Formats: sequence, C-alpha cells, structure tokens
Amino acid sequence: DDGAVRARFAGKRVLVTGAAGSIGSELVRQLVAMEAELTLVDLAESALYDVQMELHGSGADRFRPLVADVRDAAGMARIFAQARPEVVFHAAAYKHVPLMEAQPAEAVRTNVGGTRIVADLALAHGVGEFILISTDKAVNPTSVMGATKRTAELYVSTLAGQGSTAFITTRFGNVLGSNGSVIPLFRRQIAAGGPVTVTDPEVTRYFMTIPEACRLVLEAATMGHGGEIYVFDMGQAVRIADLADRMI
Repeated sequence: DDGAVRARFAGKRVLVTGAAGSIGSELVRQLVAMEAELTLVDLAESALYDVQMELHGSGADRFRPLVADVRDAAGMARIFAQARPEVVFHAAAYKHVPLMEAQPAEAVRTNVGGTRIVADLALAHGVGEFILISTDKAVNPTSVMGATKRTAELYVSTLAGQGSTAFITTRFGNVLGSNGSVIPLFRRQIAAGGPVTVTDPEVTRYFMTIPEACRLVLEAATMGHGGEIYVFDMGQAVRIADLADRMI
C-alpha cells in the first residue's frame, strides 16, 4: 500500500545506520522520495560521500550524513540527542561469512554490541519504531555471522514492551547485487575468463532485488506494532550451480 507507507514516513525524522551500504542506501533513496527527514550514519567515509553526492544530484536536501561508528556508545548518544529520530532503521552490520569466521570478535562487537547500543538508545530516547535488518542466516545459524545476527534479534526482542518503542525485526535472504552477493563475484570471475567457483553444487539460495527488499522493510515498519519478526517471501529457491551455468 504505497499511500500508507508514504504517509507513515512523510516528514518523519528517520535515522538509518549502515546508510552507505547496499541495503541502507536504498532505504535512504526510498525514504527521500517519501520526504522523510534523514540522518545517515556510516563508518565508511567514501561510500557515505558517494551517497551524499548522489542525493544532492537528485535535488534532495533534507538529510544529514554523519561518519560514525555504531560501536561508539558516546558518539551514538550525541547523534540521538541531536537528531531526535522518530524511526530508526538499523542496517549497520558485518555480513561476509568467511571474514567473520576468521574474526569472530569483530562480528560480535558490531552485530551484537552495535545493535545493543543503538537499540538501547532508541529505547532511552523514546523512538517510535526500531527496525532491525536481519538475515535468514539467523535461522538455525551455522556461521559466526548468522549466530551474531540471531543474538542481535534476541536482544532486541527482550526490549519489546519495556518502553514506548516498537521493536521490529525483518529477515530476508540474498539480495541481488548487494555487497557480498554471489552475483557480482560470478560476474567478475566470468569477466576474468573463469573459473567460476561454486562451493557445493547442491547449495540453494533465495534471491530478491535490493529495491524489492527495501520496499518490504518499509512495509513491515508500517505494519508492525512491535515484537514481530517479519520473514519475507523470497519466491523459489535457486541452485547456485544453475545460476552460475545461466550466467556463463
């Protein structure tokens, strides 16, 4: 329901963490179109600059980009005090599975610790809604990344009902073209003349485009009352080996 979603965010003060990432930046684009007043938080300075320049180029002016770390409790507290957000989309996370397997402490610091800091601040500042961007890898997690995202979900769920903030979790699978997606990797491997690497021919994944995924995040934020975990209908699972064959 486009009208309901637009009405939900028009004129609202919205804070997006991980705003320079593939999901965060698309959320920002859609929220700008809905005339929300945005605070963009990301640790990646160059990527945040690119988003800033893109938004300026489109004529947007109701946004403020801030280079900040969700793991910095004092810094995030200052941002909440200044921005006074009514809605928070928490998309900041480490999500590359092999890297996080090799550095589990960093995964915990960001995915668990960062979420805790931002969620606690949302509660303390009476934010209306906090939306956690999670992953289907949090379901029966088999990796450090999945386990840290599941821990983040569990922490957020414990805050539901403690104050006026509605805590909502959204889960989805692989997003086409997102940072860490297999599609850009295959594309680079094919351009280099191969080989195209598939870890296991029986592995299947669900796919969705970035705009579709972000549209559903906004839909969930509009529908949610707090305490829900929304699992997106990702369509039919695709064998990664078949995907690689088709791309080749």
